[in-house]
Amino acid sequence: MAEVLIQFETAVVADDAAKYYAQACAAPMPDGLWEGWIEFVPLQGGTPLRSPRETTQPNRRDAVYWATGLTPVYLAGALDRALDALVPKAASPQRSPIWQSPADVADRSEPTVRGGRAILDPYAAYEKGEMLLRKELHAISNMHLVNIIRAYKLSDESDGALSRLSSDALVETIVSAVRRTPTR
Repeated sequence: MAEVLIQFETAVVADDAAKYYAQACAAPMPDGLWEGWIEFVPLQGGTPLRSPRETTQPNRRDAVYWATGLTPVYLAGALDRALDALVPKAASPQRSPIWQSPADVADRSEPTVRGGRAILDPYAAYEKGEMLLRKELHAISNMHLVNIIRAYKLSDESDGALSRLSSDALVETIVSAVRRTPTR
């Protein structure tokens, strides 16, 4: 049975300035592993959202440990993934899990670039170390990675070509470009 592992105190703000209450949820799978996802309930009322599966853990204890390490940047990325997902939505917000499992990736449309601001300055992060830059980039959604590439002109590839790349490839694109020119 699904359960809420952590309820986050700080609201998560979407690109359109809508604020959401977030909670990390998890449930055991038939094979005994636990899957985790994030649920978002609009603070001003409305339809709740859920992310696709964010993690698979060997047991409940490890799922709780995963949830305790979620950062505001990670939650913002999870909210983007939930907003991009084409999944059925629950009728009303609740304090117990709204769904019994994460959104199915097969129910998603092609990734889209919603065009927006870069949520991270890759040059400022690189100044603190390449490992920190990589860690921060791996915590955000592909859409935001593409926005960073666009905002800092780190590639000549089209948005469509970039949106088809994996997270790892997008991170490498950013890190390689910033490494070549560590100052703007």
